[in-house]
Amino acid sequence: MFILNQENSLANHFLRELRDEGIQKDSMRFRKNLKRLGQIMAYEISKKMQYQNVQVATPLGALAVPLLQEQPVLISILRAAMPFYDGFLDFFDQAESGFVGAYRSSRDDEYQFDIAMEYIATVDIQDKVVIIIDPMLATGKSLIKAVQGLLKYGKPSYIHIVSVIATPEGFRNVQDIFKDQCDIWTVALDNELNKKAYIIPGLGDAGDLSFGIKI
Repeated sequence: MFILNQENSLANHFLRELRDEGIQKDSMRFRKNLKRLGQIMAYEISKKMQYQNVQVATPLGALAVPLLQEQPVLISILRAAMPFYDGFLDFFDQAESGFVGAYRSSRDDEYQFDIAMEYIATVDIQDKVVIIIDPMLATGKSLIKAVQGLLKYGKPSYIHIVSVIATPEGFRNVQDIFKDQCDIWTVALDNELNKKAYIIPGLGDAGDLSFGIKI
């Protein structure tokens, strides 16, 4: 697991604003900070991808530049991931994309909720590097169901799962299912879930803070 805030960087400024209950009321700034973190995480993941040298001619000569062998496929988990996904798309600007509508049901009992998945629209993912983007990795239930749904459309060569905030439980649950088939990336790792399986201290509902309270 890669945890970005284990090292000091400007990312901590953006994460702090996402968490701050006063600043996060500005939905435009909240979306902007998610996008910034998406850009940073896209850069970090790009370091682990495959490259090949390509000759580039300048006005004064030529040189070999290492460029990506292939663009990844970006998968956004609707709706909360959209601003975070936009940051990835800024950096992987030739990538194809897919979208999954996966969300927890309204049951309020401790950990007793179902995951509804009513929408998948994806390009071909067979033998491609796939980056699955979801800002909150709490129990991992919705993420696991989204990945399992996507695998019906092809088997990627590798999967990167990326979040803004994750928990050890979510990490373990995903790893137990997918084992060495994926890497998990997060900006921060928070250690607690409340009785409704929300991350503590977390930041709240990323979808509501970005786009308004759902009904």
